[in-house]
This record gives sequence, C-alpha cells and structure tokens, in this order.
Amino acid sequence: MTTLFSKIVAREIPADIVYEDAQCLAFRDIAPQAPTHVLLIPKRAIPTLNALEPEDAALMGHLWQVIPRLAEQLGVAAGGYRVVANCGPDGGQSVDHVHFHLLGGRPLTWPPG
Repeated sequence: MTTLFSKIVAREIPADIVYEDAQCLAFRDIAPQAPTHVLLIPKRAIPTLNALEPEDAALMGHLWQVIPRLAEQLGVAAGGYRVVANCGPDGGQSVDHVHFHLLGGRPLTWPPG
C-alpha cells in the first residue's frame, strides 16, 4: 500500500521532518491546527487503528514512548499537549496510514470538534 505518508518516508514528497528513527518519522502538519502540530507515523504503513495486529504492539509502544520526547524537543511538554489519533472516515482520518497528531503551543479546548 502506497500512501502520501509512505511517499514522505521514501523521500518522494518533501516534508519538514522533526524526528526520525528506524521505526518512525515525525513531521510538521501542512495545515497546522495549533502553533505546534506534528504528525508521528510508523514507517511501516498500517491503514487504520482497526488494522493493528498483536505483532504491532511493540511498534505502537515505541510510538507512545517517542511522543513525550518529541513534545520535549518541540517545547510543549511543560505546558501540555494533546495527542489525537483519527480512525476511519467518521473519525476524521484522511490518510490511510496510522498516525498521531501532536498538538500544543496554546490552550486546547474541549470538545475538539
């Protein structure tokens, strides 16, 4: 499966990459909803959260360990931040590649929308 995000991982499409390791990549959102809005993706394309398999547990755990380090690096850890994962069309998922939005840099309201 080739997605927009897979093309970013392959460097076929440019992105403002802020973090990368062997398993994941983080880059700035092109339509930010907060002063800090970064997408964190696994390098391996998984279409939705519903498609996760038991063998994906270590990868997902790794992503959740990267998030606070990324928030610290981006300067939003102390003030707080939000992590959002959309799943499916009704959940607002627009790219069929699991990803987490890390938002911060301003007070975030609830409900989100």
